[in-house]
Amino acid sequence: MNRTPVPADAPAPGAWEELVTTALLGTERRTPPGGAPGREAPVALLDAAAVETVRRRAGLRPARAAGRPEPAAEDPRPALPAAAVRRLALLLADRPGAGGGRRGTAPDLMELLPQWLAAVNVRGFAAPPQALPALLDAARGRTDLRPAALVFAGPRAVWLARLNPDWRFALRATPGGGTALPDPEDAEQTRCLWEEGLFAERVALLSALRAREPAAARELLSTTWTTERAEDRLMFLDSLRTGLGPQDEPFLEQALSDRSRNVRATAAELLSALPGSALAARMAVRAAACVAVDRMQDSPAITVEAPHECDSSMERDGVVAKPPAGRGERSWWFGQLVEATPLATWSARLGGRTPRDIVALPVADDWQGELHAAWCRAAVRQRDPEWARALLGAPSAPEAGGPGAVSLAERAKLLGTLDAAERAGWVAGFIAAHGLSEAFQLLGVCALPWTAALGGAVVDALNIARDAGSYPWSFSGVMGLAERCLDPAEASRLDGLLAIPDEREDASPGAGGYWAEAFQRLVTTLRLRKAMAEELEAE
Repeated sequence: MNRTPVPADAPAPGAWEELVTTALLGTERRTPPGGAPGREAPVALLDAAAVETVRRRAGLRPARAAGRPEPAAEDPRPALPAAAVRRLALLLADRPGAGGGRRGTAPDLMELLPQWLAAVNVRGFAAPPQALPALLDAARGRTDLRPAALVFAGPRAVWLARLNPDWRFALRATPGGGTALPDPEDAEQTRCLWEEGLFAERVALLSALRAREPAAARELLSTTWTTERAEDRLMFLDSLRTGLGPQDEPFLEQALSDRSRNVRATAAELLSALPGSALAARMAVRAAACVAVDRMQDSPAITVEAPHECDSSMERDGVVAKPPAGRGERSWWFGQLVEATPLATWSARLGGRTPRDIVALPVADDWQGELHAAWCRAAVRQRDPEWARALLGAPSAPEAGGPGAVSLAERAKLLGTLDAAERAGWVAGFIAAHGLSEAFQLLGVCALPWTAALGGAVVDALNIARDAGSYPWSFSGVMGLAERCLDPAEASRLDGLLAIPDEREDASPGAGGYWAEAFQRLVTTLRLRKAMAEELEAE
């Protein structure tokens, strides 16, 4: 059999690495294989690479074709209306600019996408297949989009995620996306997955079982509790927040003796959220010994005698002995005792007074801030609206936060214990009395869309700020919330704010034009939101 002779100056078989090295170093430093140094060396390198490329390709054997993936499961939900499909494409195509914040009157479409997804999921539409790659890319970049985006994407999201590693978050976030959970009635498969599964699979199993059958989840956890790693015990224990009830107390009491401090602290926090628990009773005895009413003065006042030590029993019940930097030990221990005490304790301890009467009492020796802050944390933990109202106080109070709240964060948490209508009314009153300078965090806990009273208060406060002659940038956060949270029906009420006002002599230069631009963007966004809602209703 005749064979074609190989040219003497051709690269030897296996010389590809040599060619790559020469290209990286440069032909001035290294002569190409089969070539000569000089001006023609780069050409010789390219020729040699071309020859070697052909040789490598010619030597490849065709690989066996991979099997076609199984088709994605059918999505039985109704198709999205055509106008809404076009809207989704526009929302997904919008990307924030590379430089700075947005300006002009154009709405920020990416900020409207979460609201659009929530609305479409309420109506139960299926995502158009052609939009799924862009939708998953958007959810990959923004974790806040993932829950709603994956609900909208449906079973095809998991199917696509198995084909593209960039979208693997869908496998982790979708129940059964990675490994299908066993049937609730299949005890053997459940036990097998719990004992042999990966950590993420075990967390998913425990969470799903807890949501369905709290007692069964707790029993499953107890079978391996003593052999789990401390960090795993902490994660598993956290799943008991779902469906937490008195029946969990024996298990949590056992966890108070855990060798991990974080596990003990979490168990104590969960027990203190059960006002009838033995831990709550023990904390009540300790805290009540620290607080009393002094009736020797002309008017009654609360006196505080903080604990002088943190003994082992307190530490077992979750009291952290070492305070953070800048905090005194006694006040640190005292605050932990009060926040873990059932709030019903204080009416009996302080003469049958109501929460509002108790909060109104003066507190001696500068203990008021510490005591009220601990009551705030207790009201949030125990979801007690009566105590929350007392601690919030009237929204028009001069102290701009009620007698008990010590920060905007505390106020926002207290508001979270109230129903949506009461929450909106309180924030509207707060804004009417104090303006918008401290309202952003409070507005964030209000339900959507804002009520007419709350929306009116925000718009009035923005108008007052405009008339004051300052720039609108200090209120950009509130304006952004208004674009997403105002009722779209309020757009027509804002038309009077679109004109550029006459500027006062002491106004910031050009402020009126910037305000007109900001209000134009607000109105445009509200009308766009109205159009988006109408598109979802189209046949």
